[in-house]
Amino acid sequence: MALSRVCWARAALWGAAGTRGPFVTRRMQLGRSGLAWGAPRLSDLHCRSSKLHLSPKADVKSLISYVVTKTKAIHGKYHRFLSRHFPRFYVLYTIFMKGLQMLWADAKKARRIKANMWKHNVKFHQLPYREMEHLRQFRQDVTKCLFLGVISIPPFANYLVFLLMYLFPRQLLVKHFWTPKQQIDFLDIYHGLRKQSHSEVISYLERVIPLVSDTGLRWRLTDLCTKIQNGTHPTVQDVLALRECFCNHPLGMDQLQTLQMKALSRAVLLIPHLPPPLLRHRLRTHTTVIHQLDKALAKLGIGQLSTQEVKSRLSCPFCCTTWSCFPPTTLGQGAE
Repeated sequence: MALSRVCWARAALWGAAGTRGPFVTRRMQLGRSGLAWGAPRLSDLHCRSSKLHLSPKADVKSLISYVVTKTKAIHGKYHRFLSRHFPRFYVLYTIFMKGLQMLWADAKKARRIKANMWKHNVKFHQLPYREMEHLRQFRQDVTKCLFLGVISIPPFANYLVFLLMYLFPRQLLVKHFWTPKQQIDFLDIYHGLRKQSHSEVISYLERVIPLVSDTGLRWRLTDLCTKIQNGTHPTVQDVLALRECFCNHPLGMDQLQTLQMKALSRAVLLIPHLPPPLLRHRLRTHTTVIHQLDKALAKLGIGQLSTQEVKSRLSCPFCCTTWSCFPPTTLGQGAE
């Protein structure tokens, strides 16, 4: 009896061990498979990361290229539509867009010149001719643009500004927004205005001849006026011989009368309808800048100018001055 109980106990233990065997085996298999899955190889990690995570730089570049391509296509279709259905407006639109591009390029160049001036501590009169001329012209263009911006500030005034720009392009627009025909016509107008003012300047010179104290200077000034009236261009020596007349009374800058300053302002295409102190200041500043440009051009050499630069200098309405009224020596003293 006792022996049978012992046998049954052993059988029960073996049976229990047999039932636990598969469970333990499955746990070991799961553990091994878990270890195999939970610790992948480095090559598998690299492949998965390359597939799941794309490069952000590549995404941005592809997006930018797509947007640029679509924008160019739309822009081309818009140009073709305007040229086909509105040819006159398309001409104005093309000139306006090209003008904006040229003005933006001038702004970037002027900023680069200014940065070099601040970096190397260079003054305006120490710049080379081309950089000095670019800054001078860009300042005038910015002045016109600022004036348009100021008058367009009130509500609904921008429509009036567009009308004024269309009616008065010579006074309100910079040369970048002129049509080729307008450039030729406006230059003829500027030449006519200067030509009309020359006779007035000479008449004021003749009036002050009796006020010159020196007899020799009085005779030379009379001879100069006679040559100009007869159509003879005076030489440089004729003008330099009269430099003392323009340093003191009666032809010095501080001694000029209001009518004389207005005549000179019309000769150099400045606004003559200003108060006398402001008119005198503008004349002094303008002639000083012209003298600095001439010094820089003499240092560069006229032969170094390109054909386009020569045309731009001759066509610029603000680069011409009445040298018979402002000799270079007097301007040099003012500039120094």
